[in-house]
Amino acid sequence: MSRWILAAALLVAWSPEAQERTRAKSPAEIAPPVREGWKAAEPGYEFRFPRDHGAHRDFSTEWWYFTGHLRSDEGLRFGFELTFFRVGVVPPPKRRISESAWELEEIMLAHFAVTDLEDGDFRYYEKLNRGSPFTADAATDRLDVFNEGWRARLTSDGTIELKASVDEGDGLSLRLRPEKDPVVNGVDGVSLKAEGVGYSSHYYSLTRLSATGELRDEGNVMDVTGSAWMDHEFGSAVLRSDQVGWDWFSLQLDDGTELMLYQIRREDGSREPMSSGSFVARSGEVIHLRSEDFLIEDLEHWTSSETAAAYPVRWRVIAGAIGLDLEVRALQKNQELVTRSSTGITYWEGMVSAAGRSGGTPVRGRGYVEMTGYAEIFSIVGQR
Repeated sequence: MSRWILAAALLVAWSPEAQERTRAKSPAEIAPPVREGWKAAEPGYEFRFPRDHGAHRDFSTEWWYFTGHLRSDEGLRFGFELTFFRVGVVPPPKRRISESAWELEEIMLAHFAVTDLEDGDFRYYEKLNRGSPFTADAATDRLDVFNEGWRARLTSDGTIELKASVDEGDGLSLRLRPEKDPVVNGVDGVSLKAEGVGYSSHYYSLTRLSATGELRDEGNVMDVTGSAWMDHEFGSAVLRSDQVGWDWFSLQLDDGTELMLYQIRREDGSREPMSSGSFVARSGEVIHLRSEDFLIEDLEHWTSSETAAAYPVRWRVIAGAIGLDLEVRALQKNQELVTRSSTGITYWEGMVSAAGRSGGTPVRGRGYVEMTGYAEIFSIVGQR
C-alpha cells in the first residue's frame, strides 16, 4: 500500500485552502480530493524508466521507500528501512521564477531505522528540511534523491547506491541490484485508495533487490548481504475522512515469487473495498489482486509501552485465487516509529517471516509489514 498518510498529513497542514475545503464535510461532499493546481493520478499513465524513478513535481506528494533483510558474515541478522518523502507546498501554476534556491516550494523528509534481531534493538532516526540543492532534493529524470547525507542513487551499471549515517553510530552503505523489472501496482497505471474520482496514486515496486555492502551497528562496521524491496509512489490526493489507517505487506517467498498487499481500514472497522495487491510470479508476470481476492486475519497483538497502541504482530494471509495460505510473524515486536520531529505520525514498520503453502507446495519467505492508525485515528487538520 502507499504510505500516503505520512505525506498527506503534511500536505494538508501546509494548505489552509485544503483545510477549509474539508472542514465539517462528509466524504461524499469532498470532491475532488486534489488541491487546486496539482495534477491528479489518472488512469492510462504509462511508466517509463529511468524517468519515473525520479521526482514528479506536478504531483503534491511522493515517496521512495527501501526496506530489507541483511545478514553479516558472522550470521547476525538485521533489518533496515530508509525512506525519502517529498511534499509540495506551492503548486506549479503558483510557483514564482526566482533566483533564490531557498524559495519554499516543497518539504523533504526522511526516515532511517535499523532492527537488530540478535540484541532485540530497534533504533530510528528522522530528518525534515526544506527542498533545495543544498539540503534535500531529487532529480526528475532518474533516481537520485537525498536528504543531507542520506541518499539513494541509480548508477550507470543499473545498481542502486543506498547510504545513510547518523552520529549515534548507525549507518549503511549498500548496492542494490534489481532481479526483476519494475512492477506497476493497480490497474491501468493507478492504485486506488477509495471510490471516487481522484482517490488514487501512481505506484510501482522493485520487488526483489539483491543487497551487498556494509552496515554500521552502533559503531560496529560489518560486511552484509541480503535482499531488499523498493516502493515509489506519487500523487496528489488525501485519504477520505472515514479511513483511519492501513496494513501493508511486502513478502519475498523462497520459490522466487513476491506478494504485496494493502488493506485500508475504515472508521467503522470495515475494510476499504478498493484495497488491493500484486502477486509477482517467478517469471515476472504480475497478477492484480482485488480486495475480495485475499484475506488478512489478525492472530496476535503487541502493545507498545510508549504509545499504548496495540498492533497485530502475527497474521494469517490467504489469497485463494493464487493458492496462497501463509502465516506471517513479526521477527521482533517492538518496531514502532514515533516521528515527532518529521511527519508527526506514529507507525509500526518491521521485519517479518512467512511460512505456509503456495499452490499446495510448502513455502517460506521474509519481508516487511507497515501499519498506521493504531496509535491514533488519523485525522487531517480541520477534517474532523
